[in-house]
Amino acid sequence: MFQDIGKRTVVKEDILPAQLRAARALVDWSREDLAAAAKTTTRTLARIEAGETMPRSSTLAAIRGALEAAGVIFVAENGEGPGVRLHKTTRAPYIHSSEGD
Repeated sequence: MFQDIGKRTVVKEDILPAQLRAARALVDWSREDLAAAAKTTTRTLARIEAGETMPRSSTLAAIRGALEAAGVIFVAENGEGPGVRLHKTTRAPYIHSSEGD
């Protein structure tokens, strides 16, 4: 379920704890938001994100499903490392520079 690769811990299904944290940030969700969407607890999310626990398959599927429904795409290892991105139809807030910057 968890596998140590050097200094990083991989959650089963090749989702890194850092990917979960980054995914929440992309959709601007708190742990509370994700917990509600995935029908789990904030404590469970905190432990998964910290690499402290091996989530059940059903828990991880619910978390992944909630984030994917919100527009997150989990990117597998592809030579550059795993990551996350937003589906192009997802509206994300953009930061625009003011004139003169």
